[in-house]
Amino acid sequence: MNSTITYEQPLNERVRNFLRAEYLFDQLEHFIINQSEWGSRQTLSILFDIIDFLTRSDLKTELIKELERYSNTLKTLENSRSVDLQRLVSVLGEINVHLISLRDNSYQPGQSLRQNDFITNIKQRNYIPGGSCSFDLPSFYCWLNNPFAKRYKQLREWQEDLQLINKSTKLSLQMIRNSTDPYSEQAENGFYQKPIEANASCQLVRVALLEGSKYYPEISGGKHRFAIRFMEQATVSDKPIQTHDNVKFDLHCCIL
Repeated sequence: MNSTITYEQPLNERVRNFLRAEYLFDQLEHFIINQSEWGSRQTLSILFDIIDFLTRSDLKTELIKELERYSNTLKTLENSRSVDLQRLVSVLGEINVHLISLRDNSYQPGQSLRQNDFITNIKQRNYIPGGSCSFDLPSFYCWLNNPFAKRYKQLREWQEDLQLINKSTKLSLQMIRNSTDPYSEQAENGFYQKPIEANASCQLVRVALLEGSKYYPEISGGKHRFAIRFMEQATVSDKPIQTHDNVKFDLHCCIL
């Protein structure tokens, strides 16, 4: 089976925030296992980005609203004969577990980091180019020279209260992405446009192209329609242009 590359375009602000949060948490998981000083530095830098992002986006509230919506939607399917009831009950149970924890007023993701003086000092210097050099933050430099096992344990503890946000975000995106099956389409002269039915709510457009394709999609859209322009760029020094070729691709219009 040929491998594909999937490009995604959110069609509302909530899903846009979910995708950005997923992107940050995926980076966090990549760098946290890097045993070098630079891996630990980058892990903390990403943690700072996550804290700032949560402050600006109120992701906790957005996740509660979205998971509540999924729960209400799925409950309407409980009496449908075509539904795998056991799977439905399992998914509803998973959603409910996340909702109970998110609704807890005492849960304030990132609060422990915001109240940590050691972290605050590093964060303040981190946004200054070169501001976290050893002579600026000798305590941080000392910590970075601890054995990796000790640093790793500390980093895991610092991001522990963020994991509920991480898992809830991944659950929400998993449900959105799995809400539809892909189907084959073709963009004539590199352009494709599709209206969105009035009673449907397409939250996420996904375009899959064969790995190694010389094209990439630029996707734009709103509540009523979306458009895809397939671009090509011979080298990074050249200006991208819309191709005149007919481009075959797989399309997911995720409606949930």
